[in-house]
Amino acid sequence: MTRQGRTRLQALLALGDDDHSSSMLELICTHAVSTLAVSGAGITALSHLADRTLPQRGLVHATNTISHQLDSLQLTVGEGPCLDAFSSHAPVLVADLAADGARWPGFTPAARELGAAAVFSFPLLVGAVRLGSFNVYRGTAGALGEQELTDALLLAEAATQALLEQIGGRGTEDAMWLTDTHTAVHEATGMAAAQLAVTMDVALLRLRAHAYTHELLVTDVAKQVTDRTLRFGSDRTG
Repeated sequence: MTRQGRTRLQALLALGDDDHSSSMLELICTHAVSTLAVSGAGITALSHLADRTLPQRGLVHATNTISHQLDSLQLTVGEGPCLDAFSSHAPVLVADLAADGARWPGFTPAARELGAAAVFSFPLLVGAVRLGSFNVYRGTAGALGEQELTDALLLAEAATQALLEQIGGRGTEDAMWLTDTHTAVHEATGMAAAQLAVTMDVALLRLRAHAYTHELLVTDVAKQVTDRTLRFGSDRTG
């Protein structure tokens, strides 16, 4: 990061903030909302394990309910800007979801129903190593301006550093360090895999399919599984 960029980032994050109880990841998301003129922001940690095709993920922080729901929605349908940014190593910028509806047929209609009209995701990278994504959305369509895009990239770089510090030397494959709102999904996937005698990836697909069919978030289905009110491989799965 250049000296000018570092100075700009310090101004963005208002490092003299009186609320010292907030973590740097929380500050980044909070300041992103005002700095980028967006409706909400979130940071998601993701990792690809060698024996799995689907990324393991955990929402580290979100500024509001819709940001949280957009993260859960992508886990449910298996597509969306966060996953694309992670897989492509490049920002995903969609200024108008209504005009780009074919890109994510499972994600876009539900995201618009939640109140998202534009979505922007930035990968969190250290060289070739992928840590996750920094994600923001707008309730009205509209592209990020040139300065807003520059600031978003600076905030993503800061989020990468903050996430590295939170990992504290642990590998990204160790999901237990996360403040993970999807812990129940990991547990439920393991339970479903045992019930169905299938791999974890197949079990997660079954959770997703059940959630999609019944118009639920996969986190809701996971809670049903861990609460033992839903069991796969029986008539109770519907």
